[in-house]
Amino acid sequence: MYTVQIYFVVLLNIITFILYGLDKFKAKFNAWRISERVLLTFSIFAGFGGLLGMKIFHHKTRKKKFYIANIVGIFVTIYLICKN
Repeated sequence: MYTVQIYFVVLLNIITFILYGLDKFKAKFNAWRISERVLLTFSIFAGFGGLLGMKIFHHKTRKKKFYIANIVGIFVTIYLICKN
């Protein structure tokens, strides 16, 4: 069960990272965007991917609520991995 949890957390962080990159790409081309609610929800559960996405894609870096959500997400990630 422990390995499944780690794979799930890693996958969730990868998806969050990709969502930040995809939203930044869409913002550049004035296309339909991913809602902030979706980004924040994924960030709360996968903070490492969200924070990395913010830094690499320079996306949502001016909004404090994204930093807060990602920090909470980092603690959630650590909790999920260390739960056993």
